[in-house]
Amino acid sequence: MTRDPDLQRRACEQRRARLAKLLGNRPALIAAGLPRPRNYAANLYPYRASSHFLYLFGLQLRGAIAVYDGSAFTLYLPEPHPDLALWEGPAPTFEEISAATACPVRPLARLAASVRGRAVATLAAPDVETCLEQSRLLNREIRPGVIDVLDAPLCDAMIALRLQHDEAAVAELRRAAEATAAAHRAGMAATRPGRTAAVVRAAMEAALIARGMGCAYPSIVTPHGEILHSERYDHELREGDLLLADVGAETEGGWAGDVTRTWPVSGRFSPTQRDFYLLVLEAQRRAIAAVGPGTRYRNVHVIACQTLASGLVDLGILRGDPIALAADGVVALLFPHGVGHLLGLDVHDMEDLGDRAGYAPGRERSKEFGLRALRLDRDLAPGMAITIEPGLYQVESILQNPALTRVAGDRLDRKKLAAFADVRGIRIEDDVLVTETGREVLTEAIPKSIEAVESAIG
Repeated sequence: MTRDPDLQRRACEQRRARLAKLLGNRPALIAAGLPRPRNYAANLYPYRASSHFLYLFGLQLRGAIAVYDGSAFTLYLPEPHPDLALWEGPAPTFEEISAATACPVRPLARLAASVRGRAVATLAAPDVETCLEQSRLLNREIRPGVIDVLDAPLCDAMIALRLQHDEAAVAELRRAAEATAAAHRAGMAATRPGRTAAVVRAAMEAALIARGMGCAYPSIVTPHGEILHSERYDHELREGDLLLADVGAETEGGWAGDVTRTWPVSGRFSPTQRDFYLLVLEAQRRAIAAVGPGTRYRNVHVIACQTLASGLVDLGILRGDPIALAADGVVALLFPHGVGHLLGLDVHDMEDLGDRAGYAPGRERSKEFGLRALRLDRDLAPGMAITIEPGLYQVESILQNPALTRVAGDRLDRKKLAAFADVRGIRIEDDVLVTETGREVLTEAIPKSIEAVESAIG
């Protein structure tokens, strides 16, 4: 699936027009941010502009700052260093950038005069250096995660725009999903006992690089699926292990894929692994089936919890009423995270804006274990993209914590759970687009059934 530059350019123009309508005559400043050094100034991490800037302009313009003056947008850019062409090749001219964005482009040195003495809203850039520059320009402190009263209208306007994806955004999410599918198929094919997780990770990320894409987040490829965000890749893969791979593509424009699959290193699930896997798969199936316009996302999480509870009762691991086991937080001992999150330009979309983005007005994050990790509590609407990712994990720090496990009492049969010792962690995750009539699973092509997964291994 190829990228349509004209579609993306038109979409950015339309997004800026919609933002201008929401802001009225209130001025605003959006910074792209600067590259960050790994250790010394000339050794930089790969550059990625801030998601808010990419949403409006679609270009990775280092150090750019966009200003809306109450009627129109202007881009301010640093003058290219004279040596830049030597090291990186010729930079696009201001005229070429103006033509590509349909915005006037000015030297960054002229920016201060355009905002001096004005009450200008902004959103913190990802890097500290740009936040300091924003603070200097606007004569107030700008910090990541802090939404000033002056910034609130801009913040809420960006949330309103980015919650429901337009045609161009959906096209990019489809491209990310397609590349992510290729990565997971490559990872399954590369899996062998005796190899390290690093070898499988390399195969998965190579599939993305071959498509001109990178990773939307640090890849998780591990036989220790109970460590939710493990970034170790030195573990040797052994017969009897399950390998959990959470890997997602990022398109050139910054749009994310986010998928987890769990598969047996040997190519065959053991009976206990099969039981747990089928239970997680059923929880995911029911949660996805609940997705549609008007559905409260928190209820999707509850459906997943209740399905897991019912299956764990059938397996003899839990005792009692599944609804009560889910509501009381007993299931959270084995499923300690939320069922998913928003997806878009950020893998956890707009998480830089905190719960203001993820939670609808009037809703607050729970303080209960498990439910407090739910990143989204909004009513779903067409155009929203979300992940659905239930899981089961045996996390010793949870299961051996008396304060956390007290809620279970005699409802958790530890002897029955011990029989599933060859399951450290299983998660199954897909990217789902809410449609007018229901939902579309963007990553449906990735093997997920027992039979499809086993046939794809090595």
